[in-house]
Amino acid sequence: MVQENAEPMSLDDLAAEADDPDFDPNGFEEIEAVKAERDDFKDKFMRALADAENVRKRADRDRREAENYGGSKLARDMLPVYDNLRRALTATDEAEGAANAALLEGVELTMRALEDTFKKHGIGIIKPEVGDKFDPKLHEAMFEAPVPGTKAGDIIQVSAEGFTLHDRLLRAAQVGVSSTPAS
Repeated sequence: MVQENAEPMSLDDLAAEADDPDFDPNGFEEIEAVKAERDDFKDKFMRALADAENVRKRADRDRREAENYGGSKLARDMLPVYDNLRRALTATDEAEGAANAALLEGVELTMRALEDTFKKHGIGIIKPEVGDKFDPKLHEAMFEAPVPGTKAGDIIQVSAEGFTLHDRLLRAAQVGVSSTPAS
């Protein structure tokens, strides 16, 4: 019989127990087998727990990405609408503006509403200025020309504004870039 706070059994004690009719010499082997099985189940449980945590994290990341970037196709399809409104506002001169003041005001209000909607949904507008440095992460060079008084890599013309959706580029701003001016 094993007692709780007993000292380790000596060989004589083990031999005495071996004479006991209730003593099962395979009992130690069974205990070791049960311990090994327990350790195996514990290992499988810990792995399953880690897998479940990884699946939860992945699902959370996928949900956030779908929330932030799920509308990127619609946002990309709205960019030509923005471009057309911008062209309408810049194409009118003062004479036309006075004659069509109500129409121009409506276009301006529509443009502001579209910009507010863009901002609400995480769409940022990239508005490069002439003289800014060309950034290939944000700008697309449509042409390159040597222009006196500029440095190589300066923006010399803005053809179209660019857009980001949160931290991703939807469309690069289309610009003309100065090459090294000829001497």
